[in-house]
Amino acid sequence: IAGNWKMNKTCQQTRQYFEEMLPGIDCEGRDVVICPTYLSLKDAVEATAKTNVKIGAQNMHYEESGAFTGEVSAEMLKEAGVQFVIIGHSERRTYYAETNESVNKKVKKALLSELTPIVCVGENLDQRQKGETFDFVREQIEKSLEGINDERLVVAYEPIWAIGTGVTATSEQAEEVCEFIRGVLGEKCKENSEKIRILYGGSVNASNIKELMSCKDIDGVLVGGASLKSDFVKIVNYE
Repeated sequence: IAGNWKMNKTCQQTRQYFEEMLPGIDCEGRDVVICPTYLSLKDAVEATAKTNVKIGAQNMHYEESGAFTGEVSAEMLKEAGVQFVIIGHSERRTYYAETNESVNKKVKKALLSELTPIVCVGENLDQRQKGETFDFVREQIEKSLEGINDERLVVAYEPIWAIGTGVTATSEQAEEVCEFIRGVLGEKCKENSEKIRILYGGSVNASNIKELMSCKDIDGVLVGGASLKSDFVKIVNYE
């Protein structure tokens, strides 16, 4: 159960969030990851130090250092105590022109640095309506994971038309694509494909989490807006 805060919460708000939320979160039998902003990573790591909640970053560069203004390296994240990193989120691809090729470099660097990458794929509404979902998602996976075969991978299916819109893919739609992703991973990663976790993301909330998690090929969720409020505890503790 991973939460992506995007560009929300100051350092003080981050500390307050964990003070209020941690007592209610039950990590028994599930991995919980929260991905705050870069500036809040230190506070988040310190707040969760004696818990099973893990901290992730929302992005990283594939180089160790250099003239890359505004970027953060895997080494910097590791030193901060980060264990996961979101790579290739649709907002990064759309607003900052990230490509499958740059995502591929970042995934390789993350794995080399012992960070667990959460690699995002997903189609927009126009592509879904034109019946291009499977071809587009296949291309994203094949190019983003070219030359990579690692059981530590996490792949998040996030249909762009369901991110922050309040529109959630039905459990059937989500499972259909996640099952397809499992098949593509089976071709690429062979024996590791069953160990790679596949998440669904897109307007996940406390009312739909149980149904989504009952799907065979959905191993978890990547939560956006709902991870910023008390609903996240209900999502983590679903039964």
